[in-house]
Amino acid sequence: ILYYTGKIYRMGEVDEGTATMDWMIQEKERGITITAAATTCFWKEHQINIIDTPGHVDFTIEVERCLKVLDGAVIVFCGVGGVESQTETVWHQADKYKVPRIAFINKLDRIGSDFERVIKMMEERLSLKPLPIQIPYGKEENFQGVIDLIEEILYIWYEETLGAKYEKLPIPDDYQEIVKLKREKMIEILAEENEEILEKYLKGEKVDIDLIKKTIRKGTINLKFYPVLCGSALKNKGIQPLLDAIVDYLPSPIDLPPVVGFHPKNNQIEERKADISQPLSALIFKIQNDFNRGLLSYFRIYSGKIRTGKQILVVPTMEKIRVNKILLMHANKQEEVEELKAGEIGALVGLKNVKTGYTLCDLHAPIAFEPLTFPEPVIFATIEPKTKKDEKKLIESLELLMIEDPTFKVKYDEETGQRIIMGMGELHLEIITDRLQRDYGVPCYVGKPQVSYRETVTKESVGVGKFSRIIDNKLYQAEITVKISPKEKGLNIVFNVDKEKIPENFYPKIEETIFGITNSGLLIGYPVTNILVEIIDGNYNKENPSDFAFQMAVSNAFSEAYKNGMPTILEPIMNIEILTPEEYVGVIINDLIARRGKVLKIELIKDYRLLLGIVPLKETFGYATTIRSLSSGRATYSMHFSHYEKLPEEEIKKIFPYLGEIIK
Repeated sequence: ILYYTGKIYRMGEVDEGTATMDWMIQEKERGITITAAATTCFWKEHQINIIDTPGHVDFTIEVERCLKVLDGAVIVFCGVGGVESQTETVWHQADKYKVPRIAFINKLDRIGSDFERVIKMMEERLSLKPLPIQIPYGKEENFQGVIDLIEEILYIWYEETLGAKYEKLPIPDDYQEIVKLKREKMIEILAEENEEILEKYLKGEKVDIDLIKKTIRKGTINLKFYPVLCGSALKNKGIQPLLDAIVDYLPSPIDLPPVVGFHPKNNQIEERKADISQPLSALIFKIQNDFNRGLLSYFRIYSGKIRTGKQILVVPTMEKIRVNKILLMHANKQEEVEELKAGEIGALVGLKNVKTGYTLCDLHAPIAFEPLTFPEPVIFATIEPKTKKDEKKLIESLELLMIEDPTFKVKYDEETGQRIIMGMGELHLEIITDRLQRDYGVPCYVGKPQVSYRETVTKESVGVGKFSRIIDNKLYQAEITVKISPKEKGLNIVFNVDKEKIPENFYPKIEETIFGITNSGLLIGYPVTNILVEIIDGNYNKENPSDFAFQMAVSNAFSEAYKNGMPTILEPIMNIEILTPEEYVGVIINDLIARRGKVLKIELIKDYRLLLGIVPLKETFGYATTIRSLSSGRATYSMHFSHYEKLPEEEIKKIFPYLGEIIK
């Protein structure tokens, strides 16, 4: 895309470590995208602001926070693997933010690729309505080009020009029948959304191209269907029609409804249209540490404009700041600009005390956008500097990495004196460690990755907490009754108590205390989840009402209820997909079962089998080496987090023998 739009003048390759958007040394070495990168290019007099995001599940936060600020997306599917686990995760993230999408089926030049099978997988596994507007011309190594079903033409690219030049040809005779059938199917889907097309279709009349494109655009923006295009990025085939489709079918900011936020002081609903005449509103979706400029705050402008020298407001801190430097980003390269306007993406230099998800707005028209939520880490490891003199540098570097990545966390264990890093998977911690040593120059020792378990209760229980103490001749007294019960997911706190017994102004501190306790459980120190906490009764000294007394009382009540609720330990379970030649299916399944895993489904993909299953995270450490050995290097796999599940009793005894009879 960057080459054909004239943004770069030399084609990069992911496998060779020369891809423009994969600029980090860790990305170049591994041939994967780790961090989201932004750039801007132009195609047919349209400005396209691009954010390139990772596919690996360990870096899911990069996708999540970028989808929040996108108007549209191109989701790339593998022509061989089809709907892979990470593709499924990204698709559902886009569903969450209602982002209009185009699907691009890539790698159709590879052996085992199958356009029709990928379409079927999209229908079955993503429950969507695909709208193929192209079909491939040729299969696998004979893939030569793309047939456009709208204009009924064949695109053939000249390989010697790296795909920069192509020609449009009539549909070959041997493809006339299939094109007729596929185009008719496309028209049928469009007829469901447009009465004029339906009328022409029923009369057997030709539907004009402008009407088709107009209907595709409307249906795409309204999420009625998803246009499907195809090609081979490696062979430089199918990219220019994809750019046309981005311009023709994905929304511009003015096509979408106004963004909705709330007034930070009175919580009244506020709206902003994508109009430069409206007050400034923008969202910080990413923070990156630049070793020359310091922290860069990436933002997307929803309304108004941002200009150097102007004062703006940061929400929720309500801090007034003066805009120093505005950068237009091109991967890791930067261009200083005086101004950016609604719909554009840029970065501010030198903002302090800001976090991912903060809002930037006009001083006189404050607005706050819904903050981003981030998944909790599922894996951790101990870390320490190789020399004592590097300890301060290690702490500072870890703090910067946490600012950059909200899914990466660090804590200090007072009992053991160890510093612990936590993340979304083995690769996540591996990249963090590599960056510490190479980018930040902090040699360190890192322990083996360990699972971040959770705690919960298995039955409903009640606890009563009392607190009574005289301090400075004043009686601090409160009593609270807490009921806790198991629930399917998450942690909720509900106040089912008479406001005479516990006034509402004490609720925030009571909640804060409960969240503090549940952050590092009462059984083994892991976070508590999958419970409902109800405050059902209470009392207090009305002559000396006190947050402190209620906090002490609720702490005692929760501890008692938790102990009575038969607490147990939960372990993270991963969805796993393994693509393997048929001859290795048996040994791979046996190995998965030995790891306490289950195979839920097996799909046939030519000479390969796709195994879909679940497996405890604890049993997957080092799995990459194992599966290479079992399949002579021919099988591949991917995983993503699924849910938490009760850790079997025999595993509890092995991992936490000191718990004894406590959890029974």
